[in-house]
Amino acid sequence: MNEISKTYDPTLIEERIYSDWLKKGYFKAKVNKNKKPYTIVIPPPNITNMLHMGHVLNNTLQDVFIRYYKLKGFETCWVPGTDHASIATEAKVTAMLKDQGIDKKDIGREAFLEKAKEWKEKYGGIIIQQLKKLGCACDWDRERFTMDDDYYKAVVATFVDLYKKGLIYKGYRLVNWCPASMS
Repeated sequence: MNEISKTYDPTLIEERIYSDWLKKGYFKAKVNKNKKPYTIVIPPPNITNMLHMGHVLNNTLQDVFIRYYKLKGFETCWVPGTDHASIATEAKVTAMLKDQGIDKKDIGREAFLEKAKEWKEKYGGIIIQQLKKLGCACDWDRERFTMDDDYYKAVVATFVDLYKKGLIYKGYRLVNWCPASMS
């Protein structure tokens, strides 16, 4: 008879079970007219670094809701993703370059954007892996990044449409302005 361990070692079972759930498609949302939909579009964590306890709490609560509604017979869909956090990410990438002895202004826009993309791949990937380690019941096939081409094009199209309808206009107003990035 095998002796039962006195302490729980999650590495022995959690990854295997979660992988099995993913293979079986337990978290994939399908169009099902016989079920009411319940959807969460994850408030995407910024790619400025790794997840913190606030993210863990937030995503644990969302996970509870998704699983609860799935058990209640709803067709659930939890869309995961990450956010570009434009100015904050720019500051992080600029600081990283500075640590390497590189001034952002010296490398030019395209090279800086490439460095930002590398940053996104690194930290966005870490964040997604952390969410998976938490066991989040997300539909990973629907993962999004707030600067994905389709999203970016949709934002521009919406902005242009609102402008054409006269809902966006120039005027003397208070605005948030960053003198460092001139934006």
